Amino acid sequence: MAKSRKYDIVLFGATGFTGQLTAEYLACNGGESLRWALAGRSPDKLKLVRARLADLNPACAGLDLLSADVDDAPSLKAVAESARVVITTVGPYIVHGEPLVAACAAAGTDYVDLTGEPEFVDRMWLQYHDEARDSGARIVHCCGFDSVPHDLGCWFTVQQLPEEVPLRVQGFVRAGGQFSGGTLHSAVLAMSRLRQYGKTRRERRQREGWPVDRRVGALHRGLRYLREIGAWAVPLPTIDPQIIRRSAAAIDRYGSDFRYGHYLQVKHLRSLVELLGGSAALMLGAQFKPTRERLLRLRRPGEGPSAAQRAKGWFKILFVGEGGGKTVRCEVSGGDPGYGETAKMLAESALCLAFDKLPRTAGCVTPAQAMGNALIERLQRRGIRFRVLEST
Repeated sequence: MAKSRKYDIVLFGATGFTGQLTAEYLACNGGESLRWALAGRSPDKLKLVRARLADLNPACAGLDLLSADVDDAPSLKAVAESARVVITTVGPYIVHGEPLVAACAAAGTDYVDLTGEPEFVDRMWLQYHDEARDSGARIVHCCGFDSVPHDLGCWFTVQQLPEEVPLRVQGFVRAGGQFSGGTLHSAVLAMSRLRQYGKTRRERRQREGWPVDRRVGALHRGLRYLREIGAWAVPLPTIDPQIIRRSAAAIDRYGSDFRYGHYLQVKHLRSLVELLGGSAALMLGAQFKPTRERLLRLRRPGEGPSAAQRAKGWFKILFVGEGGGKTVRCEVSGGDPGYGETAKMLAESALCLAFDKLPRTAGCVTPAQAMGNALIERLQRRGIRFRVLEST
């Protein structure tokens, strides 16, 4: 049914900061045969985006523009039913994301976003996993820097280790870049909703279940200095380790007993102190309305780093895997993590779902579970490196 639809991909939120970058990526890399459209609530802004895309690729002058709004359920239904895959960059997702997930789950339409909001991901699983599984829709959250390089990097590392043995993997993240207004608003909102998230997380744990013949869990190793990487390892409480563990629960190749630990690399003690202090202040400030509003005024949605600033961005994630008497060190690396590479990951995820031969999955699934090696190969062709540094 999906193959007969008018569009391969519809990009919802094309007028936002990351939405425009994603549109530019598709215009330059989607290929001549790609049937796609732009969707959003402002026809005038969509026309401006289309005009800029036509400067990059004259074929984009004829792109269809679809009027859609998160508060207009019929418009989202029309978008979902017209597309094989819908990309959305409209966040914060806990506020704006659910109506489109609902429309895609009902229509059997594949869906990708770039959320890093754990509460939203868990809530969507609770509300729409069963319906999406029945309709055949693949709902794939976290298809940007959260959590593609971490999820696929861990999967890449696991494949270098022996099968059917207990495995331990640690990920160590280094990155340089700036954030947009949308990222700031999503982060502050998530920090202000810790109580609601705790409730949603417990509900998912009670309903979801876990493998009965295998063990999947976290490595509980605290703040420490590691001579082998020459840096402090700071436990990183992002959504990434949750996504990785869900991939491990879904795929037997992760072994009979899989454990994962996720850390930020910090080279200098002074930087460590500043990081911990700043994080604590941000978390505290997000709990109270006056300070939360001041934080949100630091950067408005739609604002983000310039092209020159993005060109200086970079990331490197070191994965250390152990199992069956073997140790491997793997690395995933690329450019600007938050925007340039996130737009690439998001667009390539949609292209992968639309065109590649993939494992049969449906429901709310992870990037590794839905796309795995096919997406790794796509990203490698586009300049994101997955490599084995050492194997002993």
